[in-house]
Amino acid sequence: MVQVRVLGIALDAAQQHLVLLKPIDDALEPGAPRVLPIWIGAQEATSILIALEGEQAPRPLSHDLITTLFATVGARVERVDVTRIESGTFYAELTLTTPTGRQVIDARPSDAVALALRAAAPIFVADEVLDDAGIPAELAGGDDDDEAEVEGPDDEAKLAEFKQFLDDVDPEDFQG
Repeated sequence: MVQVRVLGIALDAAQQHLVLLKPIDDALEPGAPRVLPIWIGAQEATSILIALEGEQAPRPLSHDLITTLFATVGARVERVDVTRIESGTFYAELTLTTPTGRQVIDARPSDAVALALRAAAPIFVADEVLDDAGIPAELAGGDDDDEAEVEGPDDEAKLAEFKQFLDDVDPEDFQG
């Protein structure tokens, strides 16, 4: 397992959201630095971005609710592991410390990452997953270690647009 950090959220050519995970210590990794892109939904991307920014939504998002629920029952997120990839689908496990002992729960990587960020829990990726699905860091724009966000020439405009979205979003927009 390789410990990673959340580099940021990006959009692919089809405007689909990705969470980018980068090994914490690239120096220990053989070859060029790599980033693991995992496709996620828009709501999960929003939740991860809010946690990365250290912000809070006006009303609790699902991941905020789960974090509060864990605290209420005396559980805490110990770690997150992205364990495998099968047919293009990533799988993760959430390890919790609870009053009754350690519990390992199957989770979508996007949900697990959102919870890990809120709990300041470490995130790990299986070596095989990074080998199979990792891409060179320069392709993801993630070859610097300054910020936990993907940067580009129109970053400030995108950030302003996202903040405007957060200001104007209505919960009914997310109903199916």
